[in-house]
Amino acid sequence: MIKFLLKGLLRDRQRSLFPVLIVTIGVWITVFLQAYIQGIFTTLIDSTARFSTGHVKIMTRSYAENEDQKPNDLALIGTGKMIAELQQQYPTMSWVQRIQFGGLLDVPDQNGETRSQGPVAGMGVDLLSPGSIEASLLNIEKSIVRGRMPQEPGEILISDDLARKLEIEVGETATLLGSTMHGSMTFYNFTVAGTLRFGIIAMDRGAMIADITDVQQALDMADSAGEILGYLQNWIYKDEKTARLVEQFNVSYSEVEDEFAPVMGNLKELSNLSEYLEYGEYVSGILIFVFVLVMSIVLWNVGLLGGLRRYTEVGIRLAIGEDKGDVYRAMIYESVLIGLIGSIIGTGFGLGSAYWLQVKGFDISSMLKNVNMMFPSVLRASISSETFYIGFFPGLFSTVLGTALSGIGIYKRQTAQLFKELEV
Repeated sequence: MIKFLLKGLLRDRQRSLFPVLIVTIGVWITVFLQAYIQGIFTTLIDSTARFSTGHVKIMTRSYAENEDQKPNDLALIGTGKMIAELQQQYPTMSWVQRIQFGGLLDVPDQNGETRSQGPVAGMGVDLLSPGSIEASLLNIEKSIVRGRMPQEPGEILISDDLARKLEIEVGETATLLGSTMHGSMTFYNFTVAGTLRFGIIAMDRGAMIADITDVQQALDMADSAGEILGYLQNWIYKDEKTARLVEQFNVSYSEVEDEFAPVMGNLKELSNLSEYLEYGEYVSGILIFVFVLVMSIVLWNVGLLGGLRRYTEVGIRLAIGEDKGDVYRAMIYESVLIGLIGSIIGTGFGLGSAYWLQVKGFDISSMLKNVNMMFPSVLRASISSETFYIGFFPGLFSTVLGTALSGIGIYKRQTAQLFKELEV
């Protein structure tokens, strides 16, 4: 029966081509939209975790209260021992220490006088230790525009936009003007090893990346760091798991009355993304539901019109003695084949389009010139398990439902009226 129906659909293009085409387009759009919306939130969470908050972040209580100011005078002390303890307590997680700082980058001329000067938002990360994950975590090597990775102490990377603004070339010396952990002025010379572009507007304007040992020496922060970031296994953020981890950690220090006692928070709490993500997930869920519902109605109508268009055909089949139940089931089987073929082809096209956007991305940097938040300038799709089956809801079930409803009329037709209808 299935083989017979399939041959009939292939040979009669008027009966199969248009419905399959409509189903394919509807499923294609549905799959791509789901992957696109999922990609926006995945990219935002991933970039925030890598560059700012980690999946969890440990700071002192005073530092956490003034986190926006990056107050390194309130930083954690004895971070080497603390990270070793964390690694032992949570062996499946990865832990890194960072120092966020600000200052002026002064570029001297051949006489040692200031040639150009600009503000920088600096980050001290572990670049030189064997086995460090920071370079891959921040995707530094792929972000380098000119020059190379720092290989020796005293070498830094700066954003390419800042380098062009200050007219500084790779290999030249620049002086960091800032304040130490104890509040005194500091002047520290660095060599520019390369320039980079992360694709995040807020960082590409004036980022400076240096090895954390150099930053500790420049800011008088030996064995200290402003933040310790933790990442879950496989680098996938899980809100429930981090919430339990935060509660467990903070309870162990709840009785310590010290402003420098460590406190932990997770990504959603620290990035102010909690409300935005919940709202975004709520809105995206509604959008996907509405779109799937609309496509379901469209494809439902396709099945309905297909059944009504074959009104005469059904009448002939009944007139020659074919059982009403057989005719009805045959129409359902045909709609299942049409929905299945269209859903498979549409899902394939949708996955292909989503994969292209996931790899290539869509540059929206021209729209984010005045944005200061940690938002990626390249949007990418994200293929998840839902992407593989979400198109079958409108593609298969709606088509079959439309045919089933239109086919009910078969049982209402009287054989005595068939010949009169056929004469017309």
